[in-house]
Amino acid sequence: MDIYGIKNCNTVKKALDWLDERNIQYTFHDFKKEGVTESKLREWENVFGWERLLNKRGTTWRKVSPEIQKTIVDASSARKLLMENTSMIKRPVVESSGGMLLGFDEDEYAALLSK
Repeated sequence: MDIYGIKNCNTVKKALDWLDERNIQYTFHDFKKEGVTESKLREWENVFGWERLLNKRGTTWRKVSPEIQKTIVDASSARKLLMENTSMIKRPVVESSGGMLLGFDEDEYAALLSK
């Protein structure tokens, strides 16, 4: 299982703690340090949609000028912004053999990962 996120993100910390408490093995990919590929973003878009992938609730989005925010109207424009600002990717992204998850919801994690 692969977990993508940023180590100092509270939501990522909750997800990793949940996994650690259950001794679920994973590999962590810090896209703040390691970046994210365009092909990986496309993969996630196909599962979640670009609208869910772009975290408009975070501080990084709020720091973007309204002019630039208005230009984010489709997957292509969102992907370009997310590649430049990985902090805007909703996190964590979980890829497991059973499926994929976005964000942290204990019930969703239990349903998919506690098998």
